[in-house]
Amino acid sequence: MIKLNLFHPEILEAIAGNGHGAKVLIADGNFPISTKTPPACKKVFLNLAPDLLTVTAVLKVIKEYVPIESYSVMATPDETDQPIHQEFRKILGTDISLQKLKRAEFYQASADEEVCLAIATGETRRFANILLVIGVVIPG
Repeated sequence: MIKLNLFHPEILEAIAGNGHGAKVLIADGNFPISTKTPPACKKVFLNLAPDLLTVTAVLKVIKEYVPIESYSVMATPDETDQPIHQEFRKILGTDISLQKLKRAEFYQASADEEVCLAIATGETRRFANILLVIGVVIPG
């Protein structure tokens, strides 16, 4: 066993094998991972039971190992700010660019060939999907 907080082999492999501009989807339990992500995307299913592993729990771990340049969330039809989106901002900070996409736009973005990793969680809150763009590691 390695001494890191992230030791899921498929997640480590996908992150290590990609770089600047690649995208990581962390999806809620309602997101259709199998049909709305590109075929070459590594798909990891952590959705053992409802809310057993949440999007925010996965995001907190991933952000410690991946520089995040920007991110997108799935907006509600009336575009009201969701508590889960406020949690994302709290976890990621306000310096990272945020884009709100309508459902069809989010599905299209998730199907982009740049999506290298899709993680399905047991999150039951609606609109809890987040698409991260990997940034660059700045020396020093």
